[in-house]
Amino acid sequence: MTPKLPKSMARMIEQVADCLPQFTRLPSIFADTFSNTFTTTLKPQNDGGVFVITGDIPAMWLRDSAAQVRPYLQLAKTDEQFAALIAGVVKRQMKYVLIDPYANAFNETANGRCHNRDKTEMSAWIWERKYELDSLCAPLLLSHDLWKTTGQTDHLDQSFLNGARLIVATIAQEQHHETSPYSFERLEGPPSDTLTNEGRGNPVAYTGMSWSGFRPSDDACAYNYLIPSNMMAATALTRLAGLPLADDQLKVSAVKLATEIREGIETFGKVEHPQLGTIYAYETDGLGNYNLMDDANVPSLLSTPYIDYCAKNDPIYLATRKFVLSDENPFHYRGKAAAGIGSPHTPKDHIWPIALCMQALTSTSRDEKLSLLESLLRTDAETGLMHESFHKDDAAQFTRPWFAWANSLFAEMVMDLCGF
Repeated sequence: MTPKLPKSMARMIEQVADCLPQFTRLPSIFADTFSNTFTTTLKPQNDGGVFVITGDIPAMWLRDSAAQVRPYLQLAKTDEQFAALIAGVVKRQMKYVLIDPYANAFNETANGRCHNRDKTEMSAWIWERKYELDSLCAPLLLSHDLWKTTGQTDHLDQSFLNGARLIVATIAQEQHHETSPYSFERLEGPPSDTLTNEGRGNPVAYTGMSWSGFRPSDDACAYNYLIPSNMMAATALTRLAGLPLADDQLKVSAVKLATEIREGIETFGKVEHPQLGTIYAYETDGLGNYNLMDDANVPSLLSTPYIDYCAKNDPIYLATRKFVLSDENPFHYRGKAAAGIGSPHTPKDHIWPIALCMQALTSTSRDEKLSLLESLLRTDAETGLMHESFHKDDAAQFTRPWFAWANSLFAEMVMDLCGF
Protein backbone atom coordinates (compact mmCIF):
# COMPACT_ATOMS: atom_id res chain seq x y z
CA MET A 1 0.00 0.00 0.00
CA THR A 2 1.45 3.35 -1.04
CA PRO A 3 1.87 5.76 1.91
CA LYS A 4 -0.17 8.95 1.81
CA LEU A 5 2.03 11.84 0.74
CA PRO A 6 2.75 14.51 3.36
CA LYS A 7 1.15 17.91 2.75
CA SER A 8 4.51 19.58 2.01
CA MET A 9 5.29 17.00 -0.68
CA ALA A 10 1.82 17.24 -2.24
CA ARG A 11 2.12 21.03 -2.26
CA MET A 12 5.48 20.90 -4.07
CA ILE A 13 3.97 18.58 -6.69
CA GLU A 14 1.16 21.10 -7.28
CA GLN A 15 3.62 24.00 -7.54
CA VAL A 16 5.72 22.20 -10.14
CA ALA A 17 2.61 21.40 -12.20
CA ASP A 18 1.76 25.11 -12.26
CA CYS A 19 5.36 26.10 -13.07
CA LEU A 20 5.82 24.28 -16.38
CA PRO A 21 2.36 23.76 -17.91
CA GLN A 22 3.77 23.29 -21.43
CA PHE A 23 4.99 19.79 -20.47
CA THR A 24 1.75 17.85 -20.21
CA ARG A 25 3.32 14.64 -18.86
CA LEU A 26 5.48 16.42 -16.28
CA PRO A 27 2.96 16.60 -13.38
CA SER A 28 2.49 12.83 -13.20
CA ILE A 29 6.16 11.99 -13.83
CA PHE A 30 7.36 14.54 -11.29
CA ALA A 31 4.88 13.25 -8.72
CA ASP A 32 6.12 9.68 -9.19
CA THR A 33 9.83 10.47 -9.28
CA PHE A 34 9.73 12.98 -6.40
CA SER A 35 7.84 10.60 -4.13
CA ASN A 36 9.69 7.43 -5.21
CA THR A 37 12.34 7.44 -2.49
CA PHE A 38 9.80 8.39 0.18
CA THR A 39 7.22 5.76 -0.73
CA THR A 40 9.43 2.79 -1.64
CA THR A 41 12.97 2.89 -0.21
CA LEU A 42 12.94 4.13 3.40
CA LYS A 43 13.04 1.89 6.48
CA PRO A 44 13.10 3.72 9.85
CA GLN A 45 15.17 1.90 12.48
CA ASN A 46 14.64 1.53 16.22
CA ASP A 47 17.72 3.66 16.98
CA GLY A 48 16.37 6.67 15.05
CA GLY A 49 18.37 5.97 11.91
CA VAL A 50 16.84 5.46 8.48
CA PHE A 51 17.92 2.63 6.17
CA VAL A 52 17.63 3.52 2.48
CA ILE A 53 17.72 0.93 -0.31
CA THR A 54 18.74 2.04 -3.81
CA GLY A 55 15.66 0.50 -5.40
CA ASP A 56 16.11 -2.92 -6.94
CA ILE A 57 19.13 -3.78 -4.75
CA PRO A 58 18.39 -4.42 -1.04
CA ALA A 59 21.42 -2.52 0.27
CA MET A 60 22.24 1.05 1.34
CA TRP A 61 24.96 2.92 -0.52
CA LEU A 62 26.39 5.95 1.32
CA ARG A 63 26.47 7.98 -1.91
CA ASP A 64 23.10 6.93 -3.31
CA SER A 65 21.21 7.35 -0.06
CA ALA A 66 22.41 10.94 0.28
CA ALA A 67 21.42 11.71 -3.31
CA GLN A 68 18.03 10.04 -2.89
CA VAL A 69 16.93 12.31 -0.03
CA ARG A 70 18.64 15.49 -1.23
CA PRO A 71 15.50 16.89 -2.95
CA TYR A 72 13.68 16.66 0.38
CA LEU A 73 15.89 19.42 1.78
CA GLN A 74 13.44 21.79 0.09
CA LEU A 75 10.65 20.32 2.21
CA ALA A 76 12.77 20.20 5.37
CA LYS A 77 12.84 24.01 5.43
CA THR A 78 9.27 24.02 6.74
CA ASP A 79 8.42 20.39 7.47
CA GLU A 80 9.98 18.80 10.55
CA GLN A 81 9.11 15.32 9.28
CA PHE A 82 11.56 15.65 6.41
CA ALA A 83 14.21 17.31 8.56
CA ALA A 84 13.98 14.31 10.91
CA LEU A 85 14.05 11.91 7.96
CA ILE A 86 17.29 13.38 6.58
CA ALA A 87 18.82 13.45 10.06
CA GLY A 88 17.95 9.76 10.35
CA VAL A 89 19.74 9.01 7.08
CA VAL A 90 22.85 10.82 8.37
CA LYS A 91 22.68 8.85 11.61
CA ARG A 92 22.59 5.57 9.69
CA GLN A 93 25.39 6.63 7.34
CA MET A 94 27.69 7.46 10.24
CA LYS A 95 26.87 4.15 11.92
CA TYR A 96 28.12 2.44 8.77
CA VAL A 97 31.23 4.61 8.44
CA LEU A 98 32.21 3.61 11.98
CA ILE A 99 31.74 -0.07 11.06
CA ASP A 100 34.07 0.23 8.06
CA PRO A 101 35.07 3.45 6.22
CA TYR A 102 36.28 1.39 3.23
CA ALA A 103 32.89 -0.17 2.47
CA ASN A 104 30.53 1.43 -0.03
CA ALA A 105 27.28 -0.47 0.62
CA PHE A 106 25.73 -2.01 3.73
CA ASN A 107 23.00 -4.35 4.94
CA GLU A 108 20.07 -3.33 7.12
CA THR A 109 21.24 -5.80 9.77
CA ALA A 110 24.36 -7.90 10.31
CA ASN A 111 22.84 -10.64 8.15
CA GLY A 112 25.93 -11.59 6.14
CA ARG A 113 24.37 -10.85 2.76
CA CYS A 114 26.83 -9.59 0.18
CA HIS A 115 27.12 -8.83 -3.51
CA ASN A 116 29.97 -11.29 -4.00
CA ARG A 117 32.47 -13.36 -2.05
CA ASP A 118 35.45 -11.03 -2.32
CA LYS A 119 38.98 -11.21 -1.00
CA THR A 120 38.94 -8.31 1.45
CA GLU A 121 38.12 -7.73 5.14
CA MET A 122 34.35 -8.23 5.14
CA SER A 123 31.90 -8.19 8.03
CA ALA A 124 28.29 -9.33 8.29
CA TRP A 125 27.14 -5.70 7.93
CA ILE A 126 28.78 -5.16 4.54
CA TRP A 127 27.06 -5.71 1.20
CA GLU A 128 30.12 -4.58 -0.78
CA ARG A 129 33.57 -3.29 0.17
CA LYS A 130 34.69 -1.32 -2.86
CA TYR A 131 36.46 1.75 -1.52
CA GLU A 132 35.08 4.87 -3.20
CA LEU A 133 36.31 8.25 -1.99
CA ASP A 134 33.01 9.92 -2.85
CA SER A 135 31.17 7.58 -0.44
CA LEU A 136 32.90 9.21 2.52
CA CYS A 137 32.03 12.67 1.20
CA ALA A 138 28.29 11.97 0.97
CA PRO A 139 27.37 12.06 4.69
CA LEU A 140 29.51 15.16 5.26
CA LEU A 141 27.78 17.07 2.46
CA LEU A 142 24.28 15.92 3.46
CA SER A 143 24.95 16.86 7.10
CA HIS A 144 26.11 20.32 6.11
CA ASP A 145 23.16 20.83 3.75
CA LEU A 146 20.69 19.86 6.48
CA TRP A 147 22.28 22.26 8.98
CA LYS A 148 22.52 25.06 6.42
CA THR A 149 18.91 24.60 5.29
CA THR A 150 17.20 24.18 8.66
CA GLY A 151 19.65 25.28 11.36
CA GLN A 152 19.20 21.82 12.87
CA THR A 153 22.14 20.43 14.86
CA ASP A 154 20.66 17.29 16.45
CA HIS A 155 22.36 15.11 13.84
CA LEU A 156 25.78 16.53 14.76
CA ASP A 157 26.08 14.27 17.80
CA GLN A 158 28.98 12.27 19.22
CA SER A 159 28.50 9.50 16.66
CA PHE A 160 28.72 12.07 13.87
CA LEU A 161 31.87 13.52 15.40
CA ASN A 162 33.49 10.10 15.70
CA GLY A 163 32.52 9.27 12.13
CA ALA A 164 33.82 12.59 10.81
CA ARG A 165 37.17 12.03 12.52
CA LEU A 166 37.42 8.58 10.93
CA ILE A 167 36.51 9.99 7.50
CA VAL A 168 39.24 12.62 7.71
CA ALA A 169 41.76 10.05 8.92
CA THR A 170 40.86 7.63 6.11
CA ILE A 171 41.06 10.25 3.36
CA ALA A 172 44.41 11.41 4.76
CA GLN A 173 45.67 7.81 4.94
CA GLU A 174 44.83 7.34 1.26
CA GLN A 175 47.09 10.22 0.29
CA HIS A 176 49.74 7.57 1.03
CA HIS A 177 48.09 4.45 -0.34
CA GLU A 178 51.34 2.49 -0.16
CA THR A 179 50.84 2.27 3.64
CA SER A 180 47.07 1.65 3.50
CA PRO A 181 45.52 -1.47 5.05
CA TYR A 182 42.99 -1.69 2.21
CA SER A 183 42.98 -4.20 -0.61
CA PHE A 184 40.21 -5.70 -2.72
CA GLU A 185 40.02 -8.61 -5.14
CA ARG A 186 36.92 -10.03 -6.79
CA LEU A 187 37.71 -13.55 -7.84
CA GLU A 188 34.81 -13.85 -10.30
CA GLY A 189 33.52 -11.28 -12.77
CA PRO A 190 34.87 -8.71 -15.24
CA PRO A 191 38.22 -6.90 -14.74
CA SER A 192 36.34 -3.70 -13.86
CA ASP A 193 35.14 -5.39 -10.66
CA THR A 194 38.56 -5.95 -9.11
CA LEU A 195 41.82 -4.17 -8.34
CA THR A 196 45.13 -5.20 -9.90
CA ASN A 197 48.40 -5.87 -8.09
CA GLU A 198 46.93 -8.36 -5.60
CA GLY A 199 44.12 -5.96 -4.74
CA ARG A 200 46.32 -2.91 -4.19
CA GLY A 201 45.66 -1.17 -7.51
CA ASN A 202 48.09 0.31 -10.03
CA PRO A 203 51.13 2.29 -8.79
CA VAL A 204 50.67 5.96 -7.88
CA ALA A 205 52.94 8.79 -6.75
CA TYR A 206 52.16 11.29 -3.99
CA THR A 207 50.20 14.27 -5.31
CA GLY A 208 48.29 15.60 -2.31
CA MET A 209 45.14 14.00 -3.72
CA SER A 210 43.53 10.99 -2.07
CA TRP A 211 43.43 7.52 -3.62
CA SER A 212 40.17 5.83 -4.61
CA GLY A 213 39.88 2.19 -5.57
CA PHE A 214 36.63 2.56 -7.46
CA ARG A 215 34.55 5.12 -9.33
CA PRO A 216 31.00 6.14 -8.34
CA SER A 217 29.88 3.54 -10.89
CA ASP A 218 31.50 0.86 -8.67
CA ASP A 219 33.95 0.16 -11.52
CA ALA A 220 37.67 0.04 -10.76
CA CYS A 221 39.68 3.19 -11.48
CA ALA A 222 42.22 2.97 -14.28
CA TYR A 223 44.40 5.55 -12.48
CA ASN A 224 43.49 5.88 -8.84
CA TYR A 225 43.48 9.62 -8.30
CA LEU A 226 39.90 10.12 -9.44
CA ILE A 227 39.61 13.86 -10.10
CA PRO A 228 35.83 14.34 -9.62
CA SER A 229 35.89 12.45 -6.32
CA ASN A 230 38.83 14.52 -5.11
CA MET A 231 36.92 17.66 -6.07
CA MET A 232 34.00 16.40 -4.02
CA ALA A 233 36.34 15.67 -1.11
CA ALA A 234 37.77 19.21 -1.20
CA THR A 235 34.24 20.60 -0.90
CA ALA A 236 33.08 18.10 1.74
CA LEU A 237 36.09 18.69 3.99
CA THR A 238 35.72 22.45 3.73
CA ARG A 239 32.06 22.18 4.67
CA LEU A 240 32.88 19.86 7.57
CA ALA A 241 35.13 22.61 8.94
CA GLY A 242 32.19 25.03 8.71
CA LEU A 243 29.87 22.97 10.90
CA PRO A 244 29.23 23.99 14.53
CA LEU A 245 31.33 21.19 16.04
CA ALA A 246 33.15 21.20 19.36
CA ASP A 247 36.40 19.94 17.89
CA ASP A 248 38.70 22.67 16.61
CA GLN A 249 41.47 20.20 15.78
CA LEU A 250 39.13 18.28 13.47
CA LYS A 251 38.29 21.51 11.67
CA VAL A 252 41.96 22.40 11.27
CA SER A 253 42.74 18.92 9.94
CA ALA A 254 39.81 19.08 7.50
CA VAL A 255 40.89 22.46 6.09
CA LYS A 256 44.49 21.32 5.75
CA LEU A 257 43.45 18.16 3.94
CA ALA A 258 41.05 20.05 1.64
CA THR A 259 43.84 22.48 0.74
CA GLU A 260 46.29 19.68 -0.08
CA ILE A 261 43.71 17.90 -2.24
CA ARG A 262 42.78 21.06 -4.13
CA GLU A 263 46.46 21.86 -4.77
CA GLY A 264 46.93 18.29 -6.01
CA ILE A 265 44.02 18.62 -8.43
CA GLU A 266 45.25 21.92 -9.81
CA THR A 267 48.84 20.65 -10.14
CA PHE A 268 48.34 17.10 -11.38
CA GLY A 269 44.72 16.90 -12.55
CA LYS A 270 44.83 19.10 -15.65
CA VAL A 271 45.98 18.48 -19.21
CA GLU A 272 46.37 20.63 -22.32
CA HIS A 273 43.88 19.83 -25.07
CA PRO A 274 45.00 20.85 -28.57
CA GLN A 275 41.75 22.72 -29.34
CA LEU A 276 40.15 23.45 -25.98
CA GLY A 277 43.18 24.44 -23.94
CA THR A 278 43.39 23.42 -20.29
CA ILE A 279 40.85 20.81 -19.19
CA TYR A 280 40.50 18.48 -16.21
CA ALA A 281 41.35 14.81 -16.63
CA TYR A 282 39.02 12.17 -15.23
CA GLU A 283 41.83 10.21 -13.55
CA THR A 284 45.58 10.39 -13.09
CA ASP A 285 48.26 8.54 -11.14
CA GLY A 286 50.77 11.32 -10.49
CA LEU A 287 53.23 9.47 -12.71
CA GLY A 288 52.29 11.22 -15.94
CA ASN A 289 49.37 9.00 -16.97
CA TYR A 290 45.88 10.43 -17.54
CA ASN A 291 42.43 9.13 -18.44
CA LEU A 292 40.49 11.57 -20.62
CA MET A 293 36.77 10.70 -20.35
CA ASP A 294 33.77 11.30 -18.18
CA ASP A 295 31.30 8.89 -16.61
CA ALA A 296 27.59 9.51 -16.06
CA ASN A 297 27.79 8.75 -12.35
CA VAL A 298 28.10 11.64 -9.89
CA PRO A 299 30.60 12.97 -8.98
CA SER A 300 31.70 13.48 -12.56
CA LEU A 301 33.63 16.16 -14.40
CA LEU A 302 30.29 17.44 -15.71
CA SER A 303 29.09 17.86 -12.11
CA THR A 304 32.04 20.04 -11.00
CA PRO A 305 29.92 23.17 -10.24
CA TYR A 306 27.15 21.03 -8.73
CA ILE A 307 29.60 19.68 -6.14
CA ASP A 308 30.68 23.29 -5.60
CA TYR A 309 34.30 22.91 -6.65
CA CYS A 310 34.04 25.84 -9.07
CA ALA A 311 31.53 28.22 -10.65
CA LYS A 312 29.48 27.31 -13.72
CA ASN A 313 31.35 29.93 -15.76
CA ASP A 314 34.85 28.85 -14.71
CA PRO A 315 36.96 28.78 -17.92
CA ILE A 316 38.60 25.41 -17.24
CA TYR A 317 35.24 23.89 -16.36
CA LEU A 318 33.65 25.26 -19.54
CA ALA A 319 36.46 23.78 -21.64
CA THR A 320 36.13 20.45 -19.80
CA ARG A 321 32.36 20.56 -20.30
CA LYS A 322 32.82 20.97 -24.05
CA PHE A 323 35.09 17.93 -24.06
CA VAL A 324 32.83 15.62 -22.02
CA LEU A 325 29.73 16.57 -24.05
CA SER A 326 31.50 15.88 -27.33
CA ASP A 327 32.28 12.71 -29.23
CA GLU A 328 35.87 12.94 -27.94
CA ASN A 329 34.54 11.58 -24.66
CA PRO A 330 34.40 7.84 -25.39
CA PHE A 331 31.23 7.53 -23.29
CA HIS A 332 29.25 10.32 -24.91
CA TYR A 333 26.61 8.85 -27.21
CA ARG A 334 24.43 10.52 -29.82
CA GLY A 335 21.43 8.78 -31.39
CA LYS A 336 17.82 8.99 -32.53
CA ALA A 337 16.40 9.09 -28.99
CA ALA A 338 18.85 11.49 -27.31
CA ALA A 339 22.45 12.59 -26.85
CA GLY A 340 24.23 12.31 -23.53
CA ILE A 341 26.84 10.62 -21.37
CA GLY A 342 26.83 6.92 -20.56
CA SER A 343 29.19 4.69 -18.63
CA PRO A 344 31.44 1.65 -19.08
CA HIS A 345 29.30 0.22 -16.26
CA THR A 346 26.35 -0.21 -18.63
CA PRO A 347 26.08 -1.49 -22.23
CA LYS A 348 27.61 0.52 -25.08
CA ASP A 349 25.41 3.27 -26.57
CA HIS A 350 23.35 3.62 -23.39
CA ILE A 351 22.74 7.15 -22.06
CA TRP A 352 22.11 7.84 -18.37
CA PRO A 353 19.22 10.09 -17.25
CA ILE A 354 21.45 11.06 -14.30
CA ALA A 355 23.90 12.61 -16.76
CA LEU A 356 21.12 14.46 -18.62
CA CYS A 357 19.85 15.82 -15.29
CA MET A 358 23.36 16.87 -14.32
CA GLN A 359 23.86 18.58 -17.68
CA ALA A 360 20.75 20.65 -16.94
CA LEU A 361 21.72 21.39 -13.32
CA THR A 362 25.11 22.74 -14.41
CA SER A 363 23.89 24.71 -17.44
CA THR A 364 23.57 28.50 -17.53
CA SER A 365 21.11 28.34 -20.44
CA ARG A 366 17.39 27.99 -19.73
CA ASP A 367 16.84 26.82 -23.31
CA GLU A 368 19.33 23.99 -22.76
CA LYS A 369 17.62 23.06 -19.48
CA LEU A 370 14.20 22.94 -21.11
CA SER A 371 15.53 20.90 -24.04
CA LEU A 372 17.04 18.37 -21.63
CA LEU A 373 13.80 18.16 -19.68
CA GLU A 374 11.97 17.43 -22.93
CA SER A 375 14.50 14.66 -23.71
CA LEU A 376 14.03 13.08 -20.30
CA LEU A 377 10.24 13.13 -20.58
CA ARG A 378 10.51 11.56 -24.02
CA THR A 379 12.84 8.71 -22.99
CA ASP A 380 11.12 7.20 -19.93
CA ALA A 381 9.68 4.40 -22.13
CA GLU A 382 6.20 5.47 -20.95
CA THR A 383 6.95 4.13 -17.45
CA GLY A 384 6.69 7.47 -15.64
CA LEU A 385 10.07 6.90 -13.97
CA MET A 386 13.73 7.41 -14.78
CA HIS A 387 16.04 4.45 -15.42
CA GLU A 388 19.72 3.76 -14.98
CA SER A 389 20.31 4.01 -18.75
CA PHE A 390 18.54 3.73 -22.10
CA HIS A 391 19.72 3.02 -25.64
CA LYS A 392 20.55 6.12 -27.66
CA ASP A 393 18.30 4.99 -30.52
CA ASP A 394 15.51 3.27 -28.59
CA ALA A 395 14.49 4.36 -25.09
CA ALA A 396 12.41 1.19 -24.70
CA GLN A 397 15.74 -0.62 -24.22
CA PHE A 398 16.73 0.37 -20.69
CA THR A 399 18.54 -0.93 -17.60
CA ARG A 400 17.21 -0.97 -14.01
CA PRO A 401 13.50 -0.13 -14.00
CA TRP A 402 13.69 0.91 -10.32
CA PHE A 403 16.63 3.21 -9.64
CA ALA A 404 15.73 5.73 -6.95
CA TRP A 405 18.82 7.93 -7.38
CA ALA A 406 17.85 8.75 -10.97
CA ASN A 407 14.30 9.57 -9.89
CA SER A 408 15.48 11.88 -7.12
CA LEU A 409 17.94 13.72 -9.34
CA PHE A 410 15.25 14.24 -11.98
CA ALA A 411 12.99 15.74 -9.31
CA GLU A 412 15.82 17.96 -8.08
CA MET A 413 16.48 19.16 -11.62
CA VAL A 414 12.82 20.03 -12.17
CA MET A 415 12.64 21.95 -8.88
CA ASP A 416 15.79 23.83 -9.83
CA LEU A 417 14.22 24.73 -13.18
CA CYS A 418 11.17 26.04 -11.31
CA GLY A 419 13.36 28.15 -9.02
CA PHE A 420 12.89 26.14 -5.81
